[in-house]
Amino acid sequence: MKQILQNLKTGRTELVEIPAPQAKPGHLLIKTTHTLISAGTERMLVEFSRGNYLQKAKQQPEKVRQVLEKIKTDGLLPTIDAVRAKLDQPLALGYCHVGTVLECQASNFQERLLKGERVISNGPHAEVVCVPRNLCVRIPNHVSEEDASFTVVSAIGLQGIRLANPSVGETFVVIGLGLIGLLTVQMLHAAGCQVLGVDIDPAKGLLAQKFGATVVDLSLGGDPLAAVLSCSGGRGADGVLITAATTSSEPVHQAAQMCRKRGRIVLVGMAGLELKRSDLYEKELSFQVSCSYGPGRYDPEYEEKGHDYPIGYVRWTAQRNFEAVLDLMASGKLDVKSLISHRLPFEEAEKAYKLIGENTEPYTGILLQYQSDKASQTSSLLVEKTIELRAPSRPCAANTSIVAGVIGSGNFAGQVLLPALQQTGARLKTIASSKGVTGTHLGKKFGFERSTTDVERIFADAEITTVFITTRHNTHAQFVLQALEAGKHVFVEKPLCLTLEELDSITSQLLNFSTSPPLLMVGFNRRFAPHIVKLKTLLSTIYEPKSFILTVNAGSLPPEHWNHDPHIGGGRILGEACHFIDLLRFLAGHHFGHYSLIRLNKKGEETVSLQFTFADGSIGTIHYFTNGNKGFSKEHLEVFGAGKILQLDNFKTLRGYGWKTFHQMKLWRQDKGHHQEMQRFIEAIEQGGAAPIPFEEIVEVMRVTLELSSECK
Repeated sequence: MKQILQNLKTGRTELVEIPAPQAKPGHLLIKTTHTLISAGTERMLVEFSRGNYLQKAKQQPEKVRQVLEKIKTDGLLPTIDAVRAKLDQPLALGYCHVGTVLECQASNFQERLLKGERVISNGPHAEVVCVPRNLCVRIPNHVSEEDASFTVVSAIGLQGIRLANPSVGETFVVIGLGLIGLLTVQMLHAAGCQVLGVDIDPAKGLLAQKFGATVVDLSLGGDPLAAVLSCSGGRGADGVLITAATTSSEPVHQAAQMCRKRGRIVLVGMAGLELKRSDLYEKELSFQVSCSYGPGRYDPEYEEKGHDYPIGYVRWTAQRNFEAVLDLMASGKLDVKSLISHRLPFEEAEKAYKLIGENTEPYTGILLQYQSDKASQTSSLLVEKTIELRAPSRPCAANTSIVAGVIGSGNFAGQVLLPALQQTGARLKTIASSKGVTGTHLGKKFGFERSTTDVERIFADAEITTVFITTRHNTHAQFVLQALEAGKHVFVEKPLCLTLEELDSITSQLLNFSTSPPLLMVGFNRRFAPHIVKLKTLLSTIYEPKSFILTVNAGSLPPEHWNHDPHIGGGRILGEACHFIDLLRFLAGHHFGHYSLIRLNKKGEETVSLQFTFADGSIGTIHYFTNGNKGFSKEHLEVFGAGKILQLDNFKTLRGYGWKTFHQMKLWRQDKGHHQEMQRFIEAIEQGGAAPIPFEEIVEVMRVTLELSSECK
C-alpha cells in the first residue's frame, strides 16, 4: 500500500510504498476512501522540515536546550549523531480520515463494527490504517464520506468551544479564519452566539460571512476592537477563540483587549505565549489552551488500551466530540461542502503539498480521493503485509552464514543496533515493524531485502538464521520462545523477560535441545565496552574482595510512559537497572550472595539503592537515582581494592589511583560496547562457539533483577 510521509531531514513529502499495518486488539483496520489535508498543521510540518538546522533550532528553542544538556553529559559527536537520527525519522502526515472497516478487534461486542461499515478516524493519509477503537466513529447514513472527512478537524474547534462554554446570545470572536476557524464560526453560530471573525484573507472573510459571522478584514485596515464593541453594545466579547497559526503573541494580546471583564480566551491553534499580566489581571480574564479533539487524546489508557471515560464524569471525550460533529452534519447545521476547494486523487498528493507549500492559489479544504475496489484482488494487494525493498545480496557481498530478521524499528534499533549489525557483514533480510513506516525507512537505509508488519514471516522463514528483538519489553519472552522453537539464534534487548514464569519457560526451551542449542544473547552491552574490558583486566591482578559503587543518574520519566506500566515495560528496575546488575556481576566474576533494595519513600519514584554481596566476599552498591539533574554524568563507577581505585566517568574516561603502570584511559567519544557486543555475538555463531555471555549468568542476573523489581511494585 501507499502512504504519505514527510522527511524532517530533507524536507521531501513523498508517496511511499510500505507494508499494510497489522490488525491489533482494540483497533480497527480500515481501508481508506477519503482523507482531508489539515492545511494549517501540515503546512507547518512541511515548512519546518524544509528549513536548515538553524531555522529548525529557532522554531524549537526547548529542543536546543535539550541538545546543549546532552552535549555536556554525552559529548558533541554522540549528540550530533542523535540529532541527525531524530531528524531522519519519517513522519506520517494527516489525521482526518474516512474509510470502510476491513477488520475489527474490539474488546467487547458493543464496540464492534461490521466489515464494510463507513467510519471516520484520526488515521493518516494511507490506503490502509490501523486506528484505536476509541478514535473511530460510525458515519450516519445521511452524511457523505466527503463531508465526514471534516469530522476530526471540526472536533478540534468544538473542543475549544466546549472549554469556552458559550451560551445563547453571547458574543464570541474567532481570530484566524482558516479551516478550523471557519468550522468554529459555524458551530458557535449553531449554539446561538453572535460571532465576529478576524482574518487578513478577504476570501476567507467572505466564507465566514456566509456562515453568519460579522467579519473584520485586516487587509483593509479593519479595527477588531471597534467592531467587537459595536457588535456587543460596548460591552466587549464574552469570549475569544484563537484558531490562527503564528509564533506572534499579538493574537493573545488582541484577544484580551476585545474581551469584557471576566471574559474567556481559548487558544485552539498556535500563538506565542508571552502574556502580559496587565492584559489578564485588570479584567480577571481566564486563558486556556485547548488540547486537540478532547479528553482522551494522548492518554494511552484511552487510546491504546480502550478504557473509555464514564459519561457521568466526562461528558465529552474525543470520540463523543466526533459523534457530535457528525450529528451537526446530519442535521444540516454544519456546512463543509462550501469549504472544499480542491479534490485530488491520492496518487497526486504531492501536488497538494506543493500547493500549500508554495501558496500558488487560494485553498481551504483539500480532499484526497482513494480508488475504490475494482476487484477483490485489489483489496488483497492493499493489505499486503510484506514488501520487497531490494534484491537479495550476492554471496560475495555479504556474510550469508548469518541471515538476520529484525523485529522492532524504534530509536534504539535505528541509532544503535542496526548500525552495529550492518558492520558485521550479516545478510539483512527482513525487518518487522507494527505500522510499516519506520521499518521500511530503516530497511532502505541499512539495506534490508524486505519490510513486513507480519512478525510470523520472520519465524517461518527457513532462510533466516538469527532473530534480533528490539520491541517493547512485554513482547520479549514471547518472541524469544518463538525464535528458539524455530531453531534460530536470538539477540534480544534487555530485559529478557518480565516474569519468573517466562524466565523458567525460556530456560526449559533451551534445555529441550539435546545437542547444539541456538545461541541466546541479551543486550548487556556494557560488558563489552573498551573501558570495562580494560577495567576487568586490571581487576584480574587483585586477589582479594573488592568494593563497587555504581551511581546512575537515570532521570525521571513522565508518569504515563510505557516503561512504568508493569504489564508493558515492567518498571525501570527491570527495564534498565538490569544493565547495571549485570555489569557488577561481570566485574565481580562470582555468583551473587545476598542482595537487597532500599527505596526512597516517595510514591511512584523508582529511586533506589541496590546492595549486593558476592561469593568471593566482594560487595557492590548500585545507586539508581531518578531525582538528579541532567547536567551531571549519567553513569559513574568506582572500584576499590588492594589499596587501589579505578574510576569510570560516563564511559568516556577511566582513571586509576595507586596503579604503577596505569593512570588514565580516555576516548574521544562515549563507547558503551554496542558494536563490540554485536561483533562477538556474530563471531560466536559463525565459529560455532559459546555465547559471549554464558546463559547461566543471564538467568542469574534476570532472576536477581526480577526479585528486586518485585519489591518496587
